[in-house]
Amino acid sequence: MSALMQTYARLPVTFSHGEGVYLYDTQGRRYLDGISGIAVNGLGHAHPAVVAAIRSQADKLIHSSNLYRIEAQEALGSALTKVAGMDNCFFGNSGAEANEAAIKLARLYGHERGIKKPAIVVLEGAFHGRTLATLSATGNRKIQAGFEPLVSGFVRAPRNDIEALRQIAANNPDVVAFLAEPVQGESGVQMLDPEYLQAAREICSNEDWLMMLDEVQTGNGRTGTYFAYQGLDFIPDVVTTAKGLGNGVPIGACLARGAAAQVFGAGHHGSTFGGNPLACATGLAVLNTIEQDGLCANASAMGQLITDILREECADAKNVAAIRGKGLMLGVELRRDCGELVQRAMDAGFLINVAGGNTVRLLPPLVISEPEARELAIGVAELIRNFD
Repeated sequence: MSALMQTYARLPVTFSHGEGVYLYDTQGRRYLDGISGIAVNGLGHAHPAVVAAIRSQADKLIHSSNLYRIEAQEALGSALTKVAGMDNCFFGNSGAEANEAAIKLARLYGHERGIKKPAIVVLEGAFHGRTLATLSATGNRKIQAGFEPLVSGFVRAPRNDIEALRQIAANNPDVVAFLAEPVQGESGVQMLDPEYLQAAREICSNEDWLMMLDEVQTGNGRTGTYFAYQGLDFIPDVVTTAKGLGNGVPIGACLARGAAAQVFGAGHHGSTFGGNPLACATGLAVLNTIEQDGLCANASAMGQLITDILREECADAKNVAAIRGKGLMLGVELRRDCGELVQRAMDAGFLINVAGGNTVRLLPPLVISEPEARELAIGVAELIRNFD
């Protein structure tokens, strides 16, 4: 019997090492990584800049505590807020922690305005994490089941329904914030309409709500700009990120600007490991590499190439309902559940993921080349065409 709690339905493979967009198992078999550790390994595997940053920092100092100034943390904070257009940030260890920080920030923001029970609008189909508060904010009853009572203070709204948001604004004076993912990954790569997000920004401004975007999965170049909102004509008040920021080293961040940046003071929030020297030195190397190597542009170009190939190769596939995505965050929705395609893809040498039960989700590394993108797209298209 395994000594591990059985919280994962693990696939029957163990990887020994990786290089670029490829992973190798303990039997020596190679796989093209089309999922990047669920949008984590944006620079692929064993990227020299990441390896060098980890080695260099580990040689000097791994952890010292947030009781003291941390040079690497200040450097990453400065670079990250600059690229995001934000004023300051708080570092944790994961996306869930970043979203917990945002939820706490919004509640404190509300209390400072005299609202005794501040509420946050969240969307159907959303996924914000598995801690109790982020689980409560998540719009998936399946993963909430068994963990009641959930945390109160969330108002659920339909995705892309601006009239519903206007009704909430008109009838709920306790709302202080709006929290959403620009692209909902876990529910099947569901896109929020740019017009919806723009209108939501206007409502937030008019109602004095904080607009908070969960860019845990969409950030760090994944959608073709460093953050997804940078491809739109507005800026949020709070943005959270994690996943691709550390390329596998655990790190998350909650960034804020304007009034939101003034909410937290000493003692309001904290993290023992958050923002430690090792994680921040790695995060800075990742950010600099994404910027210097033009990986946002590559994500946009390679994402379009994969989409074009999938649409061409699957044009006559009756089981395909939709192909959608942005940058290198792509989904192929099928007309029935397709979880078994994950094992079929592994057998063919590809690592993919199924989200929402019926959507093949592709999140390849941002460093993917044109030949590798073609290999992935053609291979996945063949699997989908043969799925009956």
